[in-house]
Amino acid sequence: MNRSQIEDILELPPSERVAIVQEIWESVFEDVHAIPLSAGQRAELEKRWLDFQQHPEEGESWDEVEKALRSE
Repeated sequence: MNRSQIEDILELPPSERVAIVQEIWESVFEDVHAIPLSAGQRAELEKRWLDFQQHPEEGESWDEVEKALRSE
């Protein structure tokens, strides 16, 4: 993509720019293995996974989190 194309996109109304960004963002996650994790990220995920396995009763379900977010 060249600078001219970017400038054309930036002239679009905000709603159209958001739609483009959403489409791009979703395409990034079509292949989750294409995004490598750093050693630190991998270690943090492993730590959190082990903590969850040892204490599954702690934390909140997605339904609880979503309900709390929507009530704010």
